[in-house]
Amino acid sequence: MATIRLGDAAPDFTAETSMGALNFYDYLGDGWGILFSHPADFTPVCTTELGTAAKFKDEFAKRNVKMIALSVDGAASHAEWIKDINETQHTTVNFPIIADEDKRVANLYDMIHPNADNNLTVRSVYIVAPDKTVKLILTYPASTGRNFYELLRVVDSLQLTAYHKVATPANWEHGQDVVVSPAIPTNEAKEIFTKGVEEIKPYLRMTPDPTA
Repeated sequence: MATIRLGDAAPDFTAETSMGALNFYDYLGDGWGILFSHPADFTPVCTTELGTAAKFKDEFAKRNVKMIALSVDGAASHAEWIKDINETQHTTVNFPIIADEDKRVANLYDMIHPNADNNLTVRSVYIVAPDKTVKLILTYPASTGRNFYELLRVVDSLQLTAYHKVATPANWEHGQDVVVSPAIPTNEAKEIFTKGVEEIKPYLRMTPDPTA
């Protein structure tokens, strides 16, 4: 079983999904991706999550992020489950769900945690950058549903910090002040960040969000 760490190349795979066979890298193209796993079909927390994910699809699309889910059940089961999700969550599932009955993809991404359950995937989240490297890993227990507002927030942070020499502070949201990279001297930072630099401590300098 693979162990994936931040900065590793996201394993590529081809698999059957609720929308037919697809290759992961081809599906992502030159954009960002979010891969998230579910313990099983017809489970209550997953039903709410997939319905919520469908409602958030446009927000992720604005950020050039494609979603793809995984469950260790087959495509026919997914098709029936999607009917329940659409009915109970008042939405339309509009992204693929990987059929992973043999747990091949789950094992590629270390989604089976034996001390939690030998047969079910935990609630893993991988955010993959356009260069196909893993930029974020989150792992929830099966009993805890994910916060999709947080996933949007971290995408905003990852994309901002990928293209600007900044970091985002605790509880940061798009548009709020950011931290100047410690590697940049203050005088240089003031030239780069024309909206201003506030030096709170030599190592703690704040500047307005350069994209806001």
